[in-house]
Amino acid sequence: MANSASVDGYLHIEGFDQFGREIFDKREVKKGMRRAGQLVMRRAQLNLALARGQDNYPISRTGRTLESIRFKVSRAGFLVKVAPRKTSAMKEYYPAYLHYGVKEGGRIRPLAPGKGRGKSNRRARGQRAEAMAARAAGAWRIAPRANYMEDALQDEKGRVQAVLKAAFAAALS
Repeated sequence: MANSASVDGYLHIEGFDQFGREIFDKREVKKGMRRAGQLVMRRAQLNLALARGQDNYPISRTGRTLESIRFKVSRAGFLVKVAPRKTSAMKEYYPAYLHYGVKEGGRIRPLAPGKGRGKSNRRARGQRAEAMAARAAGAWRIAPRANYMEDALQDEKGRVQAVLKAAFAAALS
């Protein structure tokens, strides 16, 4: 499980690159993108609900994460984004905490008055780096979880490609 950005959550449809966007019927393309977004959204919700903490997925206790998974088609219609969004039921956007994890220990705060060196109350040389290294080597308070959104896209890849190819073909004629 990598916490860096990857292209696993990205899908490109070949065969329509040589055409300009203005040739396609936007309504047909948006319709296909909505169908593709629904497929991936439902699969992500299903994966999360059925896993119940297995496969390193987060546990769905209240269902807020399931309800927060939505899709949005771009204004131009040539892109669909499926992701959990912050809802009014959430105090914080915690799907990010679940995916990236949280390390033990708090942020390194400014020194209390009179505890540092000199007039500007600085830390000693290397003290901040030592504190950062100790925090990085520490344990996880919330361990990073698997990316159920990427897994949902990979599970539905064939169906999504078929839906989008049909939508682009219908948008050309």
